[in-house]
Amino acid sequence: MQRFFGVIWPCLVLLGPLALAQNPATIDELTRQRFGGGLLSIERVLERNSSFTRYLVRYPSDGLQMYGFMNVPNQEGRFPVVVVIHGYVNPATYQTLTYTTRYADALARAGFVTLHPNLRGHGLSQGRPEQSPWRLQYAKEILDLVAIIRAQAGSGPLTKARPSIGLMGHSMGGGIAQRVAVVDPSIRALLLYGTMHGNDLKNAQQICNVFTNGLRGCQEARNPPPNLAQVSPINYYGRLRARVQVHHGTQDPQTPYAWAQEICAALRKNRVEHECFSYPGAGHTFCGQDYSRLIQRAVAFFRSALN
Repeated sequence: MQRFFGVIWPCLVLLGPLALAQNPATIDELTRQRFGGGLLSIERVLERNSSFTRYLVRYPSDGLQMYGFMNVPNQEGRFPVVVVIHGYVNPATYQTLTYTTRYADALARAGFVTLHPNLRGHGLSQGRPEQSPWRLQYAKEILDLVAIIRAQAGSGPLTKARPSIGLMGHSMGGGIAQRVAVVDPSIRALLLYGTMHGNDLKNAQQICNVFTNGLRGCQEARNPPPNLAQVSPINYYGRLRARVQVHHGTQDPQTPYAWAQEICAALRKNRVEHECFSYPGAGHTFCGQDYSRLIQRAVAFFRSALN
């Protein structure tokens, strides 16, 4: 379903280069791996408000301790889970409560347990920031987290969580979320917002030509087409079991609006249930009425897909 809404609002643009190095991994290789193990644990309370309690949490992945925050609604009952994946932020300045906190908070107020992981090398999370052009390690961290949530839901720190899981990814986080969702068929909802492309050739070209002015991504873009095809999620949309919702500003200088159109065309070709929303004049992050519409649609989408 194609829908077009939006007005022009001034807004901040998330800037910064994305570091890459050659380390391809095919979708099929990821699918053969097993994820999870260990437990999610609460380190301390970060905030209590009238709607939810925010905890600093920790979970294991690839021998490292990964951190992030979890918002748990205060009311009684059990709730679906949305994992919110942040986009590129300079790891040297990244904070646990980064720019995507507002999305996690809005979803928690609407009745979802929201988990916001800090990717490796960001905030308190151990390890070095991802250097792979395919964001392989980041995807593995999310796959581990999703498997832990599914196994631990209803007990311990996840007592209020149901094993009904959706993903929301912005920018780089949208690219990671696509990879996770085509690998893990348990993902029931996938929301992409100002997302990177599902075609990793286009991502590498954008990194080379726009983000880094030829410093990174160029060698990766010269990979043979068969290699790039095997790592690109767009070629595996037929494996999606999630409903998908796409949100993109028509004036996005980081991830072109044409990418969202191409993603939606590929979803349609693969008969994936989806909705696509354009926001005329909006950039890479939304504000004002565009932000309000994004949250309203996200809440309705996750309620429908996860309940």
